Amino acid sequence: MLAEIITIGDEILIGQIVDTNSAWMAKQLNLIGVSVKQITSVSDDEQHILEALKLAENRADIVLITGGLGPTKDDITKKTLAKYFNMGFRNDAGALEMVRQIFEKYKRPLLDVNIAQADVPDGCEVIVNKNGTAPCMWFEQNNTIFISMPGVPYEMMYLMDDEILPRIKTRFKLPFIVHKTILTANIGESFLAKEIEEIENSLPVHIKLAYLPKLGHVRLRLSAKGDDEAKLKAEVEVYARQIITKVNKFVVIDEDIALEKAILNLMESKGLTLSTAESCTGGYIAHLITQHPGCSSVYWGGAVAYAYELKESILGVKAHTLSTFGAVSEQTVTEMAEGAIKHFKTDYSIAVSGIAGPDGGTADKPVGTVWIAISSKKKTVAKVFNFSNKRIQNIERSAVSALTMLLNLLKETV
Repeated sequence: MLAEIITIGDEILIGQIVDTNSAWMAKQLNLIGVSVKQITSVSDDEQHILEALKLAENRADIVLITGGLGPTKDDITKKTLAKYFNMGFRNDAGALEMVRQIFEKYKRPLLDVNIAQADVPDGCEVIVNKNGTAPCMWFEQNNTIFISMPGVPYEMMYLMDDEILPRIKTRFKLPFIVHKTILTANIGESFLAKEIEEIENSLPVHIKLAYLPKLGHVRLRLSAKGDDEAKLKAEVEVYARQIITKVNKFVVIDEDIALEKAILNLMESKGLTLSTAESCTGGYIAHLITQHPGCSSVYWGGAVAYAYELKESILGVKAHTLSTFGAVSEQTVTEMAEGAIKHFKTDYSIAVSGIAGPDGGTADKPVGTVWIAISSKKKTVAKVFNFSNKRIQNIERSAVSALTMLLNLLKETV
């Protein structure tokens, strides 16, 4: 069963918004055994949309469309769909009632353009959108199903979860797709591939191995497709165990979770606490940690201390250290990390100080120079990194490097 996703809107193509809808839909479809053939973004142009629909119809069994269903003149998806399927329009009572209820709820006047949102191509099935005014429309032509949804993410997600996915599962006999993810760190993609080459070559044709590299770590994803879910899970687990045994010292966890979440889980299981002392990362490490529910059982807090005065007053860095070695130095990050342990009363801490760029560098400390220190109550380790002149990339690299260093110290000490 193949699906194609089409997102409509000039705002996507000019980079005004990021198309998160496609990634989310592809993941949900994959979970029920539907493979996404292609993802296409098209402009608010009738001919462009018509061409995309025709190409998708020739390639896919299911075509999911988001965007272009608002009340304004630039939203032309509905009219273009009517043209593609050679349909006229009807006013759908259920869709109109939902529009009325929404406007009554927010005590806003119902305008003609809002009433017109209940006008739909007369040959489609309407799926009422309970979270917005744009209806979801289901079309069928030449053994292909077309489903048009609003582009607002939370409206699309509710429709997919409550209506679309259940209908697809009922309508079709779908294969099972089983995934197993292994998160690795401290090893590059090419070196990792070399280490597990023999295992990868032994995989049967229905099990695939994907390498998903990111800054500082690589995810290995085993995927199996077939009709017997229990058998697939058992097979995938066998190969996962082989990989984990082979590269055990680089394995963080055999779950599909973020690096910082894996660290939080480990620390929580040991009853350990963490604090942060950030300079050039500006709280980014704290952000990564606190996006996960339940992080407060491990993460107690931290400081973003750019100025020398704050490094001294909040973290206890000595004035002499700063004046002698500067903020970007082994001595300073060591005192920052140890100061965080002392003042925030945690078991472990992360400290980062560097030159994120694009300016501010010197001959001996160019842009991209970052010192990171990790402390426990018994040990502090510090390391210098030399990244690029790209500010955002340097911040992200610093955060991942700091988390990896923390993980290494945890493995050594707990």
